Amino acid sequence: MLDIFRPRNIIRCTCGHVPLTEVQLTNIFKKCDFNGDGYLTKEDLTEAFRQLGSTFPGYRAGRALHRADKNGDGLIDKKELDKLVEYARKRGYRLRNACSN
Repeated sequence: MLDIFRPRNIIRCTCGHVPLTEVQLTNIFKKCDFNGDGYLTKEDLTEAFRQLGSTFPGYRAGRALHRADKNGDGLIDKKELDKLVEYARKRGYRLRNACSN
């Protein structure tokens, strides 16, 4: 069974038609808050985008910070998490291994 809350277990789906939900993306980002302080750093975001399968996770993390970090402190807080999730959804990340093909 696919555990959607453990992004490292996600394997590419052959159909590629199942986009990640906002809840799934939120959980992936929250799990990448490695020190548990409630803020996502660029390093945390880089790992999150790596787990999502981004070809250039460092670049994607930088762009995500630019889009979602509204107060300009270089961190994503709980209030900015919705913008981060919206940014990731627009990039079209998909649930992997979701089909039976």
